[in-house]
Formats: sequence, structure tokens, C-alpha cells
Amino acid sequence: MYGSQNQGSGSRSNNLVVPQATAALQQLKMEAAQELGVTIPQDGYYGNYTSRETGSLGGYITKRLVQIAEQQLSGRS
Repeated sequence: MYGSQNQGSGSRSNNLVVPQATAALQQLKMEAAQELGVTIPQDGYYGNYTSRETGSLGGYITKRLVQIAEQQLSGRS
């Protein structure tokens, strides 16, 4: 779960609102990448990836997070 906050000069910083969620988000990212056939860079640098690759990864993660939240709200786990 990320929170965004402006830092005056127009730059943004994504900070985890719940730091304990780091491992779960990393696992979700790895599962999404595997599902989509996108290799996660070991050094964390995504500059050599297309917008389509990173966008599809982010969109898939968002879709899964919404599904998880809907399941939790409906009482299913």
C-alpha cells in the first residue's frame, strides 16, 4: 500500500503506508511478472523496459489488489 506525498518542487515519493506489506507486494509483483512473461530486473532498474511492459505489470498488480480487496469485503478469503 503506497501513499504519495508532494515534496514541494513537484516531485513525488511513493512511501509504504503499511511497511509490513513489503513482502506481500514483492510476491505479488513476482507472480504478476511471471504471469505476463516480464522479467523483473535484478538491479531494480526498469529503464530498459517498454512502457507497455511496465504498464501491463502495474495494471495487473492493481487488478489483483482490487480483486483481493473485493474478496475481503465480501467475506471470502
